[in-house]
Amino acid sequence: MELIDDRCGQGLKRKTPENGNYELLNNFFLDDLNEDLLERILSWLPTSTFFRLTSLCKRWKSVASSSSFKLACSHIPSREPWFLMVAPNQNQPVIFDSAQSTWKRLNHPPLLQEESNQSCMPVAASGGLICYRNLAGNFVVSNPVTGSCIELPPLHFASQQHQPLNAIVMSTFSKDQLSYKIVLVFGELPNLMFKVYNSNSGCWQDEAALRRRVDDNSLEYDSSDDNVVYFLSKAGTVVASNMQRSPSKQYSSVITTNKDGEEVVHFLSSSGKVVACNLTCNCFLEYPRLLPVFSEYSIDIVECNGEMLVVLLSEFLESASLRVWKYDEDNRGWHQIAAMPAAMSHDWYGKKADINCVGAGNQIFICLNFSELCSYILCDLVNNKWVELPNCCINGQVMDFMSAFSFEPRIEASV
Repeated sequence: MELIDDRCGQGLKRKTPENGNYELLNNFFLDDLNEDLLERILSWLPTSTFFRLTSLCKRWKSVASSSSFKLACSHIPSREPWFLMVAPNQNQPVIFDSAQSTWKRLNHPPLLQEESNQSCMPVAASGGLICYRNLAGNFVVSNPVTGSCIELPPLHFASQQHQPLNAIVMSTFSKDQLSYKIVLVFGELPNLMFKVYNSNSGCWQDEAALRRRVDDNSLEYDSSDDNVVYFLSKAGTVVASNMQRSPSKQYSSVITTNKDGEEVVHFLSSSGKVVACNLTCNCFLEYPRLLPVFSEYSIDIVECNGEMLVVLLSEFLESASLRVWKYDEDNRGWHQIAAMPAAMSHDWYGKKADINCVGAGNQIFICLNFSELCSYILCDLVNNKWVELPNCCINGQVMDFMSAFSFEPRIEASV
C-alpha cells in the first residue's frame, strides 16, 4: 500500500537473494495492471486514502463508480470505524476517523439539505449506512461517504392509538452491504410491539406484539418504579422524573444475534433497566439492575462484536467510576469486563456528567458531557486501553458534541 501512496507510476525495485543489493528487476507500473487487479488492490486501501489518491489520475478516479470495484470492496471483511458526531445545530457533518486518528468534515447528502429534512437527526447506524429521522417522524437512510440517500415510505400503524417509541435499531444482513433493515420497538411495558422495514421489499411490515418471556424471573413491571428515578440533567441539576437522554440517543438501543441465531433488540427503559426483545420468538425480558435505582446516574448500552454491553458511570466513596459490564445468561448476573483507570475517572467526580456511547468491534466511543466540558474517550476492550481524543477545532472554534454513531466507511454500501 505504501508503494501506491508514495511511488505511483515508478518502477519497483526488489532485493536479489544473490548479492543482497537492490537491482531493478523490471520496469513495473501500476498502469500496466489490468482493471480487475487494480481494483482489487485499491479496494484494500483505507477509504480516506483511496479518495485522496483518486486525484492522481483519471483512471483511478473512475474506479470509484465501478460496480466491480464496489464488489471487490464488499469482500473486505471490515473497515476501521468512523464516528459520526452529533451536536445541536450542526450545519456540516463531522466524523472522527479512527484509522487516521483525525477529525474530518463531510458534505451533507443533497436529500438531507432539502427544507423538509434539514432538521433530520441521526438515530441508528449499521455497516456503511446512517439512519436519520425527520420532524415528521419519517426515516432517511444515507451512505455518508458517497452521499447516496433515500427517504423510506411513511409509517402506518394498524392501531391508531399513539404509542411511545422505545428503540430504533438498524442492521445490515448481507456481506455485499446491499440489504438492511430497521426495527422499531414501541409501547408501554409490558405491552410492547415492534415493526420492521426491510430494504429488499422496500416496505414496512405489519407490527407484531411482544410477550413477557415465561422464564423471566424479574418482578412484574411496576409503573411506579419510573416515578422515583433520579437522573442528572445536562445542566447538572438533579431532577426527579423519567430518565432523559441527548436527542440523538433517546432511543439508545442495539441489535445482536444470540447463540441460537435469534435476533434480539436491547434498549433502556425509562427507569434505566435493560430490556431485551427477542424478535424471533416475539418475547421480551428485563435484566436485573446493576446498581440500586438511586445510585446509577448515567448509563448506556453498546454492541461490540455481536454482544450487548452496558457502560455505567457512577460515584462511590468520593470517587467516580466508569465501567463496562456484560450479562452472563448462564449465571443470570452481570460481570465487569473493563474499567477506566481511576486517575481518569476520578476527574469526573462531582461533575454530574452524562455519557453517550457507541460500540465498534473491540472499541467503545464514549462522549462525556457536563455543563462546562465535553470529552471523548476511545476504549480498547482487548487491551483495556483508554485514550482521550484531542479536541475538534473548526475554523479555530472548539466543537462540542453530545453523542456519536459508529459506521464503516464503505463505498459499496447501497441505500
